Amino acid sequence: MLDLKELKEFLDFKVEIYNTPAFIAEDPIEIPHRFTKKEDIEITGLIMATIAWGNRKSILSNGEKLVKIMGNDPHEFVMNYQTPKTTLIPFVHRTFNSTDLDFFFRSLRSIYERGSLEDLFQIHPEEEGVKGRIIHFRNQFLKVEHEHRSEKHLSNPGKGSSAKRLNMFLRWMVRDDNCGVDFGIWKNIPMSELHLPLDVHTGNIARKLGMLVRTQNDWKALSEVQAYLCEMDPIDPVKYDFALFGLGVYDDF
Repeated sequence: MLDLKELKEFLDFKVEIYNTPAFIAEDPIEIPHRFTKKEDIEITGLIMATIAWGNRKSILSNGEKLVKIMGNDPHEFVMNYQTPKTTLIPFVHRTFNSTDLDFFFRSLRSIYERGSLEDLFQIHPEEEGVKGRIIHFRNQFLKVEHEHRSEKHLSNPGKGSSAKRLNMFLRWMVRDDNCGVDFGIWKNIPMSELHLPLDVHTGNIARKLGMLVRTQNDWKALSEVQAYLCEMDPIDPVKYDFALFGLGVYDDF
């Protein structure tokens, strides 16, 4: 078992390998990287993070469909969106379907009519830190009329979820290291608050490295791993997502 110094050196090395633009083409972040307008990046980033589960080719293929649906102009599309009077826009990715997409478009329109998506993550009245920010965002996002089924696509850390996809979205928007992968377009949330997008890959590698004992990939497990990440780099702890995910997907560690 590696001690903390050895673990940091090993993971820092892996971060340098995987935190490069060369891996963008195979990652859901490729879709928002097609845009330069802040709102376009946010909209495609949020939806791509939401459907980022399952086969990666399928995720990217459905990302292509989303771009076409939005006419390659996401912000303009959202601001003019109205629920079709007859049939909803055909779309499905795993359990995310046309009903969910319609809700996301309507909620995003409402948000941008009142301010910005970034604004919703600035407040954390329920709890300090990124957990409170996510809870507040979720509560505000759900204010638009929706079917109960759609709520499962916005994980709730207040009920124990690791909120993998929302933590990934925040990494994309906030983290700024000039390496060309994450966007760093949100400047009012410190990188030190960002949490690992804990999933099967990162969880399994964390356990193999002795960073995680808990068997469930929930918020408690995330907090356990996060303690190691913050000790290794208190300013940019979530950079180790690149290392843990890369080890699980590419290195077959």
